[in-house]
Order: sequence, then C-alpha cells, then structure tokens
Amino acid sequence: MLELAEDRGVPLLERIRFCAIFSSNLDEFFMVRVAGLLGLIASGVSVRSADGRTPLEALVDIRRRVTELTARQSKLLRRDLLGELDAQGISVGDVGELRGRDLAELTERFEREIFPVLTPLAVGPGQPFPYISGLSLSLGLFVIDPETGERRLARVKVPEVLPRFLEIGRRNLFVPLEQVIAHFLPWLFPEMEISECAAFRVTRDADFEVSDEADDLLEAVELELRRRRFGDVVRVEISEAMSPEMRDRLLDGLGASEDQLYPVEGLLDLADLIQLVRLERPDLKDDPWVPVTQPRIGEAASPSEFFQEIRRGDILVHHPYESFTTSFDAFVRGSAKDPSVVGLKTTVYRTSDETPLVPALIDAAEEGKQSVCLVELKARFDEHRNIEWSRALERAGVHVVYGFPNLKIHAKATLIVRREGDMLRRYVHVGTGNYHALNARIYEDFGLFTADPDVAADVADLFNHMTGFGRPQRFRKLLVAPFALRARLIEEIRAVARAAEAGKKASIRIKVNALTDQAVIEELYEASQARTEIDVVARGVCSLRPGVPGMSENIRVRSILGRYLEHSRMFILEAGKAATYLIGSADLMPRNLDHRLELVVPIDDSYAQQRLSSAFDSLLADNSQAWELRSDGTWRRTRPAKDERPRPAQAALMRSARARFHRRSESSRGR
Repeated sequence: MLELAEDRGVPLLERIRFCAIFSSNLDEFFMVRVAGLLGLIASGVSVRSADGRTPLEALVDIRRRVTELTARQSKLLRRDLLGELDAQGISVGDVGELRGRDLAELTERFEREIFPVLTPLAVGPGQPFPYISGLSLSLGLFVIDPETGERRLARVKVPEVLPRFLEIGRRNLFVPLEQVIAHFLPWLFPEMEISECAAFRVTRDADFEVSDEADDLLEAVELELRRRRFGDVVRVEISEAMSPEMRDRLLDGLGASEDQLYPVEGLLDLADLIQLVRLERPDLKDDPWVPVTQPRIGEAASPSEFFQEIRRGDILVHHPYESFTTSFDAFVRGSAKDPSVVGLKTTVYRTSDETPLVPALIDAAEEGKQSVCLVELKARFDEHRNIEWSRALERAGVHVVYGFPNLKIHAKATLIVRREGDMLRRYVHVGTGNYHALNARIYEDFGLFTADPDVAADVADLFNHMTGFGRPQRFRKLLVAPFALRARLIEEIRAVARAAEAGKKASIRIKVNALTDQAVIEELYEASQARTEIDVVARGVCSLRPGVPGMSENIRVRSILGRYLEHSRMFILEAGKAATYLIGSADLMPRNLDHRLELVVPIDDSYAQQRLSSAFDSLLADNSQAWELRSDGTWRRTRPAKDERPRPAQAALMRSARARFHRRSESSRGR
C-alpha cells in the first residue's frame, strides 16, 4: 500500500487513499496481531514460530519495521503528497498561518461548532488519569497556574463526531482539527499558561474470544464488546516533539511500557486522510467504473425469468466488474416478492444498510415465507452492527440463528426454495465475499448462481446443521470446513502430483488472501518436487517459500494490489485430462480450516471454468501492479520491460467485462 502511495503513476487522490489504507490496516494489525503477541508474552509462552522467533523477538522486529514504515509514510506526506495537493488547489494548512477573514471565520466556527463538544480533563487531587479510548486522537498538555506555579497534566480529546480536517472558506483550504483545538486552548483553560501541547493516540487490544461454554451467544458477545472498550494498551503513538516528561506521565497513566511507544513526525492517524479522497475532484482519481450487468442476468426481466435463466445453466458473476445490484441484490429482492418462493435462508457475516438482504428477509417473513438467517455475531469489528440486524430480523418474525461459540460461520451462501408445479426446486448462491453492497464496489469477488440438485442439497444440509443439532454426513459436492475441506483439497493436490510423476499435464493455481496452513504447504512442496507447475496469488501473508532448489523451484507466488481489494478465493487443479475448479470463502489458514465453517463449491460449467481460468491468466500477466515473492521471503514489484506496455490485471478484467456485456447486447439486438 505504501509503495502504491509513492507511485507517481497513480492519480494523486488515489495515492492519498493508499496512504490512508496503510494507516487503517496498521491499526487493525496492532489491535489483533500485536495484541495476540503481547498476550503470549504476558502468559510466559516461549513457543517459537515457523521462522524460529519467540514472541518477544517477533515483537522487537515488528517495532523496528513499523517505525521504519511510519517514518517513510510521514516523509512521503510531508515532502511529496501535501505539496502536490497544494499545486492542485487542495491545501492542508497550518492554523498559525491564517490571517484576517480566514482567522475570523475559524474563530466563529470554533465557538459555534467545536468548543461546545470539548471536555478538558486535568489530572490532580480528586482527578485521576482519564480513560483513553482506543484509536482516539488526544492532546496532552502541561497547564501551569501563573499565580501558584502549580503544574498539571491535562488531556483534551479531539472529537470523533467532527471532521478531522476543517475546511476554511470554500476554496479547499483545510486545517487539522487538533491544530484548531490547540490554537484555542486558552478558551478551555482560562488564565492558565500552556507550557506544552502534543498529540497522542492509543491503540487497544480489540480481539476477544467467546467461551466455548457460553449458554447465550448473543449475551456473551455483547459482554465481550463492552470489555473491548477497555482492552489492554498495545500501542501509544506520540508526536515526536513530545517531552520525555510528558511521555513518562502518559505511559504511567496508561499502564504502558516504553517499548509500546511509537513517536511519529507530523500528523498522527493518517487514516483520516480518506476525508480528502472524497472531494469531488475526478481529475485526481481513477476513471470511474460502473459495473456492467452479467449478460445472462441482463435478459432476466422478472424474478421468474431470473430463476429460469439459472435453471438453463450455472451463472458466474465477478464483482466489482459485474454488478452486485443486478445480480445478488436482484436475486434476493425477487425471491422475497415472488409468490412461488416458499423459503429463503441465508448467512450474514458482514452486510450494509444498502444491501437488500435484510429487508428481503423481513419482506419474506411478512409474506408468510420460511425466512431464516444465520447471523455471525463474531465478525470482527462488525459485531455491534450484526447484533442490531439480528434484533430487527427477530422483531419481523425471521428465524435468527447465531451459530456456535467455538466456530465462526464464514460461509457465504443463500438458499431459495421455490414451488414449481407439483415440486419444490432449490436455487443457491455461493460467494467468495460478504453480502455487503459497499464492499462489493471495491472488493473483488466471485459469486455462483446454481440450481444443481447436489449443490442445493448440500447447502440445505449445511443450513440444517447450522440451525439444528447433529453431525453432517459426507457432502455430495461441497468442500466444507472444518469437516473435510483440508483433506479434500490435499486429495486433489496429490492427484495432480501423481499426474506430474506420470508425465501428464499437471498444474495447480490457487488464489487466496492468505496461505499459512502447514499441511497444505507441505503438499504443495511435494507436488513441486514431482514437477507440478504451481502458481499462487496471495494478497497478504504467504508462509510458503517459492523457488527454493530441491523443494519449491516449480512454485511461483505473487500478490496483486490495485484500485480493488483482491478478495476472491479460487482453486484450479489440472491432472491430465481431469480438471477441478473451485471457489469459496476459505483462505488456507488453520483458523479457516479448523475453526470456521467455510464453504467451497465446484464449478462444473465449462464457460464458467473458462472465465475463472481467464481471470487467473490476467493476474499472472500483470507486470505493473504485481509483487513477486522471492525465495528469501522478500517481495519485489514487477515492472514492464523497456519496450513492454503495462498490463495491470484489474484494467484487463474491466475491459473483458465490458466487452462481454457489449457482445451480448449486440447479439440480442441482432435477434
């Protein structure tokens, strides 16, 4: 992300976006991953990771690396991005530079909009050190009474309900809110002297575990959410200019240690730069992309015609290149209204106010249809939203199930039961991403609509397992974790390796967000040694080392970063004349394969297989937004050769989606 923010070939506000995403991702890394390491250290665990490090050694490396990266980010913003923004008429200024009308406007706005929501909190007799909430930006102060000479530490929280960058006038001049507050501190501490003012920010442990013995999962999750607010401190970011005395006072008050301190030069909390990205400056952004309607769905004018089209053959959609609104949204909206539909069952991991899934469930329940929703309450950082959705659904008469305390329901599946003549037919949607309309515009994912009787029966059995009580039998077609996904995938890998040993065509292509499962990695090493050609596209963590002589010289690993978040999981395994195509919700990590309910579905339709293969070809051909993993564990960005044109995969996939849509439209007009 940081390298893309540094790339002058990327539009300016997109570079700002990558800078903001870098900070947001780093926050989550500390709240979850670093918090886990600190927990291991506190409990005295001395286990070593796969690379031989203890938790304490890993933490030291993380602190060094994070310090390097945040310094690089601050330098990029200060010396490059802010200057380029100013040249384009967007200025992030300093309050101290405002004069005349601008300063008068700021004073009036401070009195009217900011001052009423500020609360100064001093530390002294009867005034204990205040609670500092996670990810909140604060000003630390030393305040002196000039009459008595008494000096106190104080804290002023920068209100999260206000924009981080306050616009002055209407000419795209912005000043950071913390600077505005610092300028007007005498209003908060009348007749006092401010001897020091410095910004700081606290990150707290946001991970939690629900007890396997929890009797009421909803109540247990609500309790843990309340505890999360008071999670242990894992990071304290401070302005680099902060005095040693104030650092010590803050660390003492927070109960934090010196090695949790991260000095930052310049602005803190750069995730708020996303406010500037939202400015209406299309000339400084990527060209807008309007998702096209999947050509076959485009011909389905009514719910009954949509179902008829699915019966004709499986339909594969690729978001955000193809529209989520005219595919999945239309599927559930139509199902809720179709008088022939008698049942609608779905899973909710993450959703949004714009997704009609929840309203469709409510409409279906009110129409007397069997309406069932499995809500995963433990979806990290979406727990509160999911609790609210679940209560709204229950009030409308939807059957709401919360899953299992010890198993996250990460599968993305929707089952529609429809009466057709004297029989009931089942229709299924299986996706690689969440039913979240906003994410579907920026997350790359696949979705499958099918009426395959075996897949539909498997999904029905899976819902019965999630809502009922019993052990599922062997699934007909689905690969389901934690029951048999790892074992079935390893079977497929071994079949490819045997084909390679016999001199037949043998290749494995895997696309995941993360690859860390040791058993799967060992099988891929074995397949490589049998001369299987293996390509892995892993967006994030990959514990496999490619290109190691005698072990993995036939394995290549790359990561794709661009305007969309690569999020789909797909597996293509070719053994001689046999080929297996799979998509689903599961990454190849122990947590996914052992501690989550994941769903992977085979793709049997030849045209859909061709589309998956073509999409993978585009990822492997990318020579401008791809990073290749080397055998020493470092990543190197690919660059076009001197006479080679750039081939970004996501741009190629946009062109392909548009061409498919136009070909189908022209064909329809010709008929």
